[in-house]
Amino acid sequence: MMLFAAGPLRWRRTSVQEGTPAPERAKPPGRPAVFIDKDGTLVENLPGNVDPALLKLRPGAAEALVTLAERGFALLVATNESGLARGSYTRTEFAWLQAALEKLLHETAGVQLLDFLVCPHAPGPDGRPSCLCRKPAPGLLLRAARRHGIDLTRSWMVGDGLDDVEAGHRAGCRTVLLAGGEPPDELSGTPRTPLRQPDVECQAWREVPEHLLLVAS
Repeated sequence: MMLFAAGPLRWRRTSVQEGTPAPERAKPPGRPAVFIDKDGTLVENLPGNVDPALLKLRPGAAEALVTLAERGFALLVATNESGLARGSYTRTEFAWLQAALEKLLHETAGVQLLDFLVCPHAPGPDGRPSCLCRKPAPGLLLRAARRHGIDLTRSWMVGDGLDDVEAGHRAGCRTVLLAGGEPPDELSGTPRTPLRQPDVECQAWREVPEHLLLVAS
């Protein structure tokens, strides 16, 4: 026979001694994301364009982003805009372009961007970043990961240039090189380093979700 004490059960509080560290709670896993270059990747490449009327999504981009969003990827644009530093266009003009692009994505496919990441700085005299945010530096991606709780190890950078690839790798992401952008380094006589070697090369946007979801599954 089991005997129970009479009366209501009561929790006994145990005082925490001063200096005793609080138990650590496991952090929820960060969300995966796809960082997308703007010119030549998301939209047709028109250097220096800030005219919303000239914006045109690359074929298959909207459909691919819908698929990725449905599978739980946050979508962010990450773009170098040295024209701001050079005075080619103003912040107000670029803000109108950004708003038009976000509206185009929403009206075309119901796609909502989590963030729009912009480096406004010009490169240094040697063409390399003079700041921490201009791709191929990873600053835009690292800042977004902190702000939005993104797991960079489960995320991707999609771009049409090897600076996009290097930025993604430096941030800890996998990378996709989309055809149609700048010539590969080797054509200019510069060897392609491991940081500038994409994980996947795609000829068109329709191929992108298949590769990303295959790795994520």
